[in-house]
Amino acid sequence: MESGALTSDWLSAYEAVPRHLFVPEVIWPGRAGMNRQHDRVTMAEDPDMWWEAVYRDAPITTQWDGGEYTGPGKGRTPTSSNSMPTMVFSMLAALDVQEGQSVLEIGTGTGWNAGLLSQRLGGDNVVSVEVDRTTAEAANNRLRLAGLLPLVVVGDGADGYADAASYDRVIATCSVGSVPAAWREQTVTGGVIVTPWGPTYGGEAVARLTVSKDGSASGPFVGSSAFMRMSVQRKTFPPTRAFLDGDEWPGSGVRSETALSPDDAGDWVHMFAVGVQVPDLFCRVEQLEGAAYRLWVLDTGITAWATADYEPGRTRYPVVQSGARRLWDELELAWRWWDRQGRPGFDRFGLTVDSEGERVWLDSPDQPVPVKA
Repeated sequence: MESGALTSDWLSAYEAVPRHLFVPEVIWPGRAGMNRQHDRVTMAEDPDMWWEAVYRDAPITTQWDGGEYTGPGKGRTPTSSNSMPTMVFSMLAALDVQEGQSVLEIGTGTGWNAGLLSQRLGGDNVVSVEVDRTTAEAANNRLRLAGLLPLVVVGDGADGYADAASYDRVIATCSVGSVPAAWREQTVTGGVIVTPWGPTYGGEAVARLTVSKDGSASGPFVGSSAFMRMSVQRKTFPPTRAFLDGDEWPGSGVRSETALSPDDAGDWVHMFAVGVQVPDLFCRVEQLEGAAYRLWVLDTGITAWATADYEPGRTRYPVVQSGARRLWDELELAWRWWDRQGRPGFDRFGLTVDSEGERVWLDSPDQPVPVKA
């Protein structure tokens, strides 16, 4: 791969375990660098488009709404996928497996990642946990047809798989907002956990955590990511109308202006920096006329809301805030903190997880990112 994600130590596994063996006949191709899907493509109806999608460096959605939606078109929530090859091999590089090591994978999906690990380490050293039975059975069939024999377990990935513990490496192919304690408990001292992690507001990156003797785990973020949330940690946010008490926007909201563009509040690393500091924020986007839009900022406790309207060419943007808190002010303070630190990318952030909780830090563990209580 031109990105350099496919290093020489994974090349033979990539060649022996081709992606097409682990992609179902019905797919929704994604776009590289984006978590948006095209409409359904089937191998039977459009084989050329199917093959092109399989060997493009982009993610492929393989299930919607837990399998309840099959198309045509798209469902509401993607619930399984075959990840972008660059991301797959970047995370495997971060995992840094060595011969003879054991690996626990969280989220079997189509089985490709488990297949690559099994080719490299041998199936006896790989356990993969998948919450959806149908997905797990289909992946297991693909693996066996390819001559690969990891242990595929149907279960809640948050619980790991204690029966085969402990593991030298743990890798998650779904994102979390809180690293399950079982993953640390089932990893050897000095072992590594590689997992996508992100706050409620948005933004996400892959954390590479090393487990210490005391059971804590800490390490840097090694790159941006955009994975589906682990099923047990998926959240359903209240509808916008729940915040308005039957009124129409802007109701009794307090009007002001800001020089901070809503675009600057919606970039991936910006969302990460804001979300870490204000953990109960979430947002929605309402399209307005042309390229204009309204960014809604809301809190999970349904106590306050704010809007900021974006229009191309403007340098100041209308803001409306209502409720017990001034959420745009909180967001802007968090953004200004990130700006004062030199606008750090994901590579300057890190994460520590222990019995007391989780702390995101900047540059070193003794510099925690401030969190609004």
